[in-house]
Amino acid sequence: MPSGVTRTTLRHMTYFPPPAEELRFLDSELRQLDARRAQLLARRAWLITMLQQAVQPAPPVWPSRQAQPGPSARPEATAPGVQNVLLLLGGILLTIAAMVFTLVSWGHLGIAGRSLVLGAVTLAVLGAPVALLRRGLRSTAESVAGLGLALTVLDAYALHEVVFTAADGTTYAAAASTALAALWAAYGTALAALPGSATLRLPHPAALAVAQLPLVLWTIALGGGPLTVTAAVLLTTAFDAVVALRVSERPVRVVALVCGFGTGGWGVLAAGLLALGAAGPSAAARAAALLLLAAVIALGVARFAPRPGLATGMATTAALCAVAGPVGVLRVSVPGDWVVPACLACGIALLAAARGPAVVRRGVVLASGVVQAGAVLWAVPAVGVTLLGPVAWLRHIWAGAPADARAAVTADAFWPPYAVTVPLVLLAVAAVLATAVRGAERRPQALTAALTLTWAAVLVTPTALELPYLVGLLIQGLTVPALLAPALRGAAARTATGLALLTSLGLAFLSLATEPATLGVLASLTVVFAVAAWRGRQAPVSAAAALGWATALACAVGASAGWRPEIVALLVLVVPVAAALLAARLDDPVTTVTVEVTGAVAGFVAIALAVADPPLLALVLSLCGVIAAGTAVRPDRRDVGYAAVALFVLASWVRLAAWQVELPEAYTLPVTVPALLVGALRRRRDPASSSWTAYGPGLTVTLLPSLATAWSDVEWTRPLLLGAAGLLLTLLGARHRLRAPLVLGGSVLALVTLHELAPYLVQVTDALPRWVPPALAGLLLLALGATYEQRLRDVRRVREVLGRMN
Repeated sequence: MPSGVTRTTLRHMTYFPPPAEELRFLDSELRQLDARRAQLLARRAWLITMLQQAVQPAPPVWPSRQAQPGPSARPEATAPGVQNVLLLLGGILLTIAAMVFTLVSWGHLGIAGRSLVLGAVTLAVLGAPVALLRRGLRSTAESVAGLGLALTVLDAYALHEVVFTAADGTTYAAAASTALAALWAAYGTALAALPGSATLRLPHPAALAVAQLPLVLWTIALGGGPLTVTAAVLLTTAFDAVVALRVSERPVRVVALVCGFGTGGWGVLAAGLLALGAAGPSAAARAAALLLLAAVIALGVARFAPRPGLATGMATTAALCAVAGPVGVLRVSVPGDWVVPACLACGIALLAAARGPAVVRRGVVLASGVVQAGAVLWAVPAVGVTLLGPVAWLRHIWAGAPADARAAVTADAFWPPYAVTVPLVLLAVAAVLATAVRGAERRPQALTAALTLTWAAVLVTPTALELPYLVGLLIQGLTVPALLAPALRGAAARTATGLALLTSLGLAFLSLATEPATLGVLASLTVVFAVAAWRGRQAPVSAAAALGWATALACAVGASAGWRPEIVALLVLVVPVAAALLAARLDDPVTTVTVEVTGAVAGFVAIALAVADPPLLALVLSLCGVIAAGTAVRPDRRDVGYAAVALFVLASWVRLAAWQVELPEAYTLPVTVPALLVGALRRRRDPASSSWTAYGPGLTVTLLPSLATAWSDVEWTRPLLLGAAGLLLTLLGARHRLRAPLVLGGSVLALVTLHELAPYLVQVTDALPRWVPPALAGLLLLALGATYEQRLRDVRRVREVLGRMN
């Protein structure tokens, strides 16, 4: 289509109204907007008026001063709350009045008057809620209904006091509670059935609360014993459970739940006490039947409970009650050593009986775990005595082999009763953990726990069975390599290594009973941990343990040979030497650090052993310095050189003290000479380093003690030598322009000179008149003041010269 035709067609298709019609349209729209604006303004004015009427302005406090505006007062209680409080107080007061009337004023009326007044008041009060409900006054009706229920209790009491005076109190209480529960339930149902009236919330929960008493009271009235009363309590619990699970009214369910927990706890506790106090199998069986009844009730609640948490808790309770019943029978039927294993067997059997919904199975498994945990806790004292009891042999070293393994661990402790079956219990729980836990997340933790329990069972077996002493040593000795042998990873490997260390400690203490056992055990532990470290089984820990046991073996060998402790120290030094040589060949930095730390500890042990003999102590310190110096040769251990120097200095000091040398220079010069050599090497490598850092420490170590000694020395030799040394240092400092030798040497030279000339200065001072010193001081001050500017210039020049020296 041609472009011109298209443009013409589109121009004629666009519609533009005439000016008159468009003006008419705009006027109409403006009128509508004015009408809408007027409507909104009227609504705004009405809202402002309502707000002004609702909030009145506060009157002025004083005519000449306007009151400050403050926050508006808020009601502290809601209207329904005030209503409920008033109704509750009214009901309580009316109930108290009725009680006073019944208990105090009852005797002023005859039998007919009593019956008429009490019956009329009760019927009137019970009938009043009907009219109140029809008028919509539900809260008032609840209060009046509560008063009526309380009056029925007073009616029952009045009937007992007037009509049924010869009746037994318990029997009458049972009958009255039954009648009241039925009456209150029927009353609530009747009110709910009336047309045009709402249901009251009070009668049915009150009836359920009273219904807790009849069965128990009837049982007591009929002469029932503790077993029968407990059965009645559990049956009441079953009734509460049914009501809580089947009734739709929330207040009734809440009351049933509270009453069910209360009576159920009472029943289970009573049944448990009866099972513990049973003297024979028949009494224990009856108590077990009660516990099984409680288990059935709890299991029923768990099966139909609407909430998973409640279902799991009830399933756990049911499983525990099911275990407690047979255990109570076994307690009086089997020997005491087998009670806990029997209980554990019942707990493990729960795992096979876990059926039903997931929440129920979870509760049963949880109950089984509780039983197994209790059995493990029962075994802990026996394991603790086995592990910690041998520490007592530190006070009876090489006193002789004990009678058996139990006597070896109970030298200063006691063995728990009925603990013969502890190994069986621990192994059973370990087997359950290793086989029953299948989840990928919990499987490693379960295997670690199973490993720990198996170790505890093996450890305690010789003690529990009273095996011979050497057999106990052998079992524990084989346990250590067994824990280090498997190629475990992660937490299991760390746990196995920790258990091996604990076993080795207990074994070492246990071996202190005899000399051969001590030597054999320490040698075996050294070899076992060394092999484990060589094979990479937790190498940092194993290597450190091997060196530690080697240190203990060196001490034991020296003691066995009858050597003095200071001689044994030389044998112990073999361990630091081996540690230093081994650390230089290791690639693992963690293992290297542990080996070096263990070697240092062994060195401290050697030093402690040699303290009593100064010459040997000096030798040990020197050897330790040699070991440290050899370690400092490595590029990554240069800092150990400081320790080597310190050890050499200490060795020289100890040797000088052993020779009874009292000259301080003999102690300080061995420090000064190496320090000056190190300073010279540092200055050669770093010419920019300060002379104070390079030479200051070394010079100070000798000059200060010598100066202090020379100040009180009456001879002339030391001051002369010290002065000569100060002069030499001053000249060297001036020659090489070093600040530290110049200042230290000049200071020492000046102080020594002052010390030597002090007696003559004192004599001159005594010979002069007393006015001469002040006059000389005044002349000096005048001279200094006259040449002040020149002196300042000279001081600045000296400071610049000293600065350029460095």
